[in-house]
Amino acid sequence: MPTINVRGVNHHYEWIRHSENSAKPVMVFVHGWGGSGRYWQGTAIALANDFDCLLYDLRGFGRSSLPKNAPNLGYAMEDYADDLAALLDALNLNRVYLNAHSMGASIATFFLNRYTERVQQAILTCNGIFEYDARAFAAFHKFGGYVVKFRYNWFLKFPFADRMFMARFLHRPIHKSDRLAFLEDFLLADYEAAVGTIYTSVSKQAVETMPKEFAKLTVPTLMVSGEKDIIIPAKMGKQAAALNDQIQYVELPKTSHFPMLEDKTAYLNAVKEFLQVNSAVA
Repeated sequence: MPTINVRGVNHHYEWIRHSENSAKPVMVFVHGWGGSGRYWQGTAIALANDFDCLLYDLRGFGRSSLPKNAPNLGYAMEDYADDLAALLDALNLNRVYLNAHSMGASIATFFLNRYTERVQQAILTCNGIFEYDARAFAAFHKFGGYVVKFRYNWFLKFPFADRMFMARFLHRPIHKSDRLAFLEDFLLADYEAAVGTIYTSVSKQAVETMPKEFAKLTVPTLMVSGEKDIIIPAKMGKQAAALNDQIQYVELPKTSHFPMLEDKTAYLNAVKEFLQVNSAVA
């Protein structure tokens, strides 16, 4: 299992490419809360004819577990954007394409504005602008803290646990192996990272900051929403895209929070069309 030290934490990473001597452009995939790079594998394999695809697990998630004496790097989206910059430095990658999902898309947005010269084009999936509701956010943080605190490995042995766990995230069924992988990753997530990112990614500060970050983008960006997404409704992605003419918006019908798994063909078509159009313009 390849790992690389990034700011004092060993990060799991994986290349999906046809040859180690490839000269193709690099696409980096950033996963969302509670997950890992594993759910990006199918998308990466489908794009490997045109890109060398780099998957990695965010600090404290998946297989990038925190050491006992982990450095105090913080759990804000900006902190994870700096992690990504350090990862690229460690792997000697100068300029890349980004494909990011959910919380990972928030991280990617900060990265795009902090390290603009390092990104050719970006895809942000299932992200957008929230409206602040103090009572709803407080309830979400409280519930999220309980969910993270009370996790047990025996959940994996419970019949249909994967189906029940993923039901809120999906409109169409996905393969059982993908459901199990996400549940496993959720159980693996370090408590500090899981709770810390709940508070920083869904907060009053995030509500105030993210519109400004979307408005500042200068990198050609595709925003993809799932029509039936109840985690980050499509209207939130549409509102974010409306702030900046660098953002192209696509809404995929009959999909929810994992459109790349629910309708792989439609998702890939949208991504490839965006990449081809913008490459031609460039």
